Amino acid sequence: MYFIRLAEYAVVMAKLDSITAIDWLACELVEQVPGKVSGRPVVRGTRVMPDAIVNSYDLGDSIDEIHEGFPTLSVAQIKRLIEFAHAQRQKP
Repeated sequence: MYFIRLAEYAVVMAKLDSITAIDWLACELVEQVPGKVSGRPVVRGTRVMPDAIVNSYDLGDSIDEIHEGFPTLSVAQIKRLIEFAHAQRQKP
């Protein structure tokens, strides 16, 4: 079963706040639908927020652990979301 370590999550989120926000809508796997998860970006066809995937990875969860926690996503989708986020963070 998948659990987010809240103390570690808070530390990572504080670091991420100082980094340029990720433009999730530029990712082909992400959509934003009014009324779905309060209009926040989600992985297409799901209610999974891409930030949850990337933050879990940044906290040290493996791809397999993330896939176990989000079985509706393929391993390829999980990897792509992580790659996209990390590339966005490196942009000036």
